[in-house]
Order: sequence, then C-alpha cells, then structure tokens
Amino acid sequence: MTALSPARRLAGHVQNLLGDGPFPRPGGWTHMGAVVCDASFHARCKYEATLRPRLLRLQTVWPDAVTVRGFQARLATGDLAAVMNFHSCRKVATAHAITDLLVAKGVDTRDDLHAWLDQQVNRDALRTVRGVGPKSVDYIGNLVGRSQVAVDVHLYAFAADAGVTGIRYEQLRAVYEEAAAILGHEQGGLEHAVWRYKSRAM
Repeated sequence: MTALSPARRLAGHVQNLLGDGPFPRPGGWTHMGAVVCDASFHARCKYEATLRPRLLRLQTVWPDAVTVRGFQARLATGDLAAVMNFHSCRKVATAHAITDLLVAKGVDTRDDLHAWLDQQVNRDALRTVRGVGPKSVDYIGNLVGRSQVAVDVHLYAFAADAGVTGIRYEQLRAVYEEAAAILGHEQGGLEHAVWRYKSRAM
C-alpha cells in the first residue's frame, strides 16, 4: 500500500476532527492600529481572553489610528503600553517598528497593506523588524483580509497529531495549503478552524 502524503494525512485528520466545514476565515481588522498591535502582541498570549478585548478598546480610545499614519501620530504623543494595558517593552517596540516601516513604504490603509504584501520583497522588508518572523508576516496578511496559512504552535501540534512532523515552517505551510486544496477549503478558513480547535477558542 502506498503511504499517504503529508497533505493527505493532514486532510484526513481535519475531516475526522473538524468535519467538512464550511470554515469561514476571520475578517481581521480595518483599523490599522489594531492590525499592527495584533501582529505585535499576539505571541504567547491567550487571544480571546487577553488580547482581543484590548484591541477593541484601542479602536475606541484611538479611533483616528484607523490609518497607519494616524496610528504613528498617536504613538508619538500617547503611551501604547498604557492604552493596551500590556507592559512589554519588546512588543511595544515591535509595534513602533512595524508602523515606522509601513509609513516609510507608503502603506497607510488596510487595502494598501493587502496589496503591498503581494510582493516578496515587501514581505522580506517586514522580516527585518525585530520580532517579526515568517509566521508574523503570514498572520499580518490574514489580518488585512488575505487568505493564507500562518503556522503557529497550535497548527504544529495539530499536524503532529496527524503524523506530520519534523519539517520547517515553509514546508508545513505548504502542507496545510495542499490539504486545503484537497478538501476544497480556503487556506485562511482551514487555518482558523484548526487554530480554534487546538486553542479551544470560544
């Protein structure tokens, strides 16, 4: 008997545990301050209980940070750590650095960033920011309405449960992308369904 490919093993695991869907993808944010802060603060954080309420508050307190330039102006005069109630110097610094990079590249709105991420050179530019790895770049894409796979610890664990182990980030992302194609799901929808299952998000 021919062994199943990693993508087919993963696809079977999805069907067994999550069913046939449909799996809607998350909408992300239109408020660019929320996009930048979500990308900067989400690592090793309980998203629904800890981060999401803070992102909603940010949009209420800093409504003019809907654009990147508006967010940069707020950062120049306000205390992001206090507004987010999240006192991590490293994560605050990452938010500042992403903001400054996007402004320097002429990226101001959700639509700007969505289109800007089409180019690999721009994705590479984001990687120059300390604290931004390949997963963060893919995650930022999903936050502005792209449909792609951002492989985090939950997706690694789900793949391991399916017997797909020992491969690098880019390879596992490709396995998820192929599994989505096999099952007829959007990449972002499948990713989010797996994330919610493993994180027990409510």
